[in-house]
Amino acid sequence: LTQPQFVQLMETFVGQDSSLPTVKSLVAFIKEEYKQTEEEKMEQLEKCHRVSRAAQRKLLLEALFEKWDSNGHGFLDLEEVDAVLSRFMGGMKKEALMKAKARLCSQYPQLSRVEKVSPKALQTFLELIASEFSGNEDETIDNLVQFLTTSVEQSHRESLQSLTRRKWLQDIEQAAETGGASMESVYKAVFKAISQDAEAHGGSKKISAYIALLEENQLSAEQGRVLLRYVACTADDAPYVLNQALHRDMKGISFAAVDEGKPIHVPRVQLHGNIHFWNSDRPVEERKGSLLVLPLYDARWRVFGILGLDTLRDQCEKTIFLTHDIIFYQGVSHAFSKAYHHICTRENVLQMAVSALGWLYPRTPSIHTVVMYLVEPGKDKVLCKMITTDNTGQKEIHSSPALLLREENLLRDYLFRCTDSLEVALTPVRGEQHIAVPLHDLSGQALGIFDISIGHHKKLPPQEQKDLQKMLKMVQAACLEILWRSLEETEPTYVLEAERVANVRHPGFLFHRFMLQDLRECV
Repeated sequence: LTQPQFVQLMETFVGQDSSLPTVKSLVAFIKEEYKQTEEEKMEQLEKCHRVSRAAQRKLLLEALFEKWDSNGHGFLDLEEVDAVLSRFMGGMKKEALMKAKARLCSQYPQLSRVEKVSPKALQTFLELIASEFSGNEDETIDNLVQFLTTSVEQSHRESLQSLTRRKWLQDIEQAAETGGASMESVYKAVFKAISQDAEAHGGSKKISAYIALLEENQLSAEQGRVLLRYVACTADDAPYVLNQALHRDMKGISFAAVDEGKPIHVPRVQLHGNIHFWNSDRPVEERKGSLLVLPLYDARWRVFGILGLDTLRDQCEKTIFLTHDIIFYQGVSHAFSKAYHHICTRENVLQMAVSALGWLYPRTPSIHTVVMYLVEPGKDKVLCKMITTDNTGQKEIHSSPALLLREENLLRDYLFRCTDSLEVALTPVRGEQHIAVPLHDLSGQALGIFDISIGHHKKLPPQEQKDLQKMLKMVQAACLEILWRSLEETEPTYVLEAERVANVRHPGFLFHRFMLQDLRECV
């Protein structure tokens, strides 16, 4: 038990109305009676050592990956890593390296197609290499990390540039994690990073930028099965670009970037002949500049859209994107992809929760209201009020969620204690009994909280309590499935036919799928 969990357990044991002498008596009893055997002590020490070692290795590998990935791409080139590792120990362990690489490619099938190594894949690769060596595995990994770390050299100027750019990329990801996680804040962070970099490292080029996402073409199938919808762009381009749809039969190189899965750079658009100009009012003699289109990838390395940049608004002579510019913009596209899918995952969790509450309410008339909060990451946890429902079945998903801070909401401290301990908390608030139930993520941290009010009841009737517990169990299982799908680099498994037909809306079906599976197991 962690300290918050232990406190929560003791508070639940003594009950809400216990006197101070009763609590003191329990504390004295625990102090007197709790004894730790030597075996338990050694087991705890060994566990602490394993946890400490795992945390230390994680930090080492993160630092190694960051040094190699100095531009924030989010991936490394497999062949480059392989070429450096082939020189480890003077090239004496090439056979072990080949075996480890083969095992890595069997675990990550997409590597044979894209040859990009994620942080998780890099750790797996080093562990596989170490397992092929004789001797202590931890020592081998330490030696591999040290060898790879010293293989990368950066000048002082490159190091400073990398640090500055990393900060801008982190701002994009942070925009997705705070303030209710709206896409608008992410778009703003993307365009701000691009403009800041142009001013600091790009010769103050005037850059137009835009994001287009693939969507199904439902109106004109003869123009192609999918289209690119421009969902965001820099302010000056909004009248011409925003909400426009690019079809396959129109001029442009964006679909080539989508199909090839690689950036396409046109240094001089006036010489290309296949560029689509959204601003038809721009004179032909001003249609000069450089164009760059970068594909956007999801976790399974599928392209879901493009990030486009051009310098058509810049009338200077030197408007071509340089190699270091293109490398940074690849980092921007990766940061945007992470931010975009973070928000999509949160929305999927909310959709699933709405389905669950729709199932619950007809079965539990004693429940007055349920409020669902999502937890923002950070040392001082912030709660975002996302869903409110009442016993009439009315639901409201808050597009501008209220933010709860611990120091400003003393009456709702039970919610923050619930996030600390990841245990259910029972608390009377202004005469109403509240049940706070945590929802945890894949790492065991608090992701969200259900704040359930049962009015003046001390507890729910047995059948309603049973239905509530079943709903919460299925919600947690469905939530972990959603989070796993957002990270997994293999295709998800669908159980219900409805999930296949309505893949975009699958979170709405996921809760009912888990309920059905649970029912099958009980029959």
